Amino acid sequence: MLVSTSIGQGKVMHNWKFRAAAVALLVVPAVSTAAVVPSTPTRWNQVFLDAIVATRTPPPIGSRALAIAHTCMFDAWAAYNGSALGTQFGAHLRRPHSEHTLKNKRAAVSYAAYRAGLDLFPSEKPRFDAMLKQLGLTPDLANAELTKPAGIANIACGEVLAQRHRDGSNQLGEKGGGPYADYTGYTPVNTPDAVIDPNRWQPLRVPTADGSSYVVQKFLAPHWGWVKPFSLRKYESYGLSAPPLYGSAAFAEETRQVVLHSATLTDKTKSIVHYWADGPGSVTPPGHWNRLAQHVAMRKQIGLDGAVKLYFALNNAMMDAGIFAWRAKRELDYVRPITAVRTLYSGKTIKAWAGYGKGTQRIPGHTWSPYFLPSSITPPFSECVSGHSTFSAAASEVLKSYTGSDRFNYEVIIPKGSSPVEPGLVPAADVRLYFATYTDAANQAGMSRLYGGIHFPIGNQEGLRVGRVIGQQAWSKARSYFGGAK
Repeated sequence: MLVSTSIGQGKVMHNWKFRAAAVALLVVPAVSTAAVVPSTPTRWNQVFLDAIVATRTPPPIGSRALAIAHTCMFDAWAAYNGSALGTQFGAHLRRPHSEHTLKNKRAAVSYAAYRAGLDLFPSEKPRFDAMLKQLGLTPDLANAELTKPAGIANIACGEVLAQRHRDGSNQLGEKGGGPYADYTGYTPVNTPDAVIDPNRWQPLRVPTADGSSYVVQKFLAPHWGWVKPFSLRKYESYGLSAPPLYGSAAFAEETRQVVLHSATLTDKTKSIVHYWADGPGSVTPPGHWNRLAQHVAMRKQIGLDGAVKLYFALNNAMMDAGIFAWRAKRELDYVRPITAVRTLYSGKTIKAWAGYGKGTQRIPGHTWSPYFLPSSITPPFSECVSGHSTFSAAASEVLKSYTGSDRFNYEVIIPKGSSPVEPGLVPAADVRLYFATYTDAANQAGMSRLYGGIHFPIGNQEGLRVGRVIGQQAWSKARSYFGGAK
């Protein structure tokens, strides 16, 4: 079956190349926390998000990095708390009560974050040096004195890193292929020019960001489902529903729903697509939820102790969400909507979004595209389950559990004309997105992938369902380390 997935060739590509450059999507929180001084963990959290952006770290790898960084911070902090237990040494590093000062906690957390940062993002050392200097500290990586915050941090974080260097991520490239490279031998069934099995993922030939050349997608981290988790249980225990097969009525309906969302796009749904996009070169979906957690921490004026626990639980939950989602993606190797639509509607016309400024029109089915830029038209990995949905549901459960309520009361304003896909045109006026609850935010994050045309309903639904369970499990395990800590 020949179905070409070269994106943006010929006249269509010409149109994209000569449009005004896509502007970055601007998002303005309706309630500012600018006057609130962020806690030390929140400040380090932002440094790690900046490092993720600078290195273009992808979602599953970024979620692991954030989990490691905040586990290092938690374990160092735990030594200065009367009841908390470190993940590696339990209570063995605990210092006398007289040393449980805010100054020591800040120093221990900072030295731990610094050590983790150098290990996870070695190219970003100047960034981590700068933050340490801002906090009035100097590097002290050789210190191993238990009477010093730097020594506690180095010992605690050093063991976290040592364990994670053997967690199946291939961070150091010891399994071959370079850092984080696949070692499982994954090979796609389909090619960019031919669909051999319409149920399976097809790599696309996509233009580079400047449109000057093309690259063939390579499945991102197909080994990631075998990374050591925080609290994740056996993959099979989550009872993931298998997506429908090509030729079935259910497959046709899932694909029809994708086309229907494309045909009924509005300025609001387009804005939702790009508010939650978090694509290459962004903070990624886990980073997006960390930014929301920062807002919660500052709005509620959560201090150092509380922030350490919040980011520890949140990021370990999302690391587990990424591990599960990528295991499902590898096991199912399921087709993306762009291949399904172009295959199912080949030789037919469909009503759908027709391109920049064209709105909804009747178009040839084999030319259908998601509502994204050609260079990021569909992520370079299979469909089911949705990573966005799984990450978001897990994160929302932790935030709900931590705060004791699902109430979020958060809104953002998407400025007029800020769409990366239709800059200057969409939205025609400012768009307000409001989230009454954390669950609402997670659900909208999942739906954004349907509106954008890169996921099917089942990929979203199952991602949300399993993600909630993962978040609850991670919160339960995180609390076991809190030990009644306040």
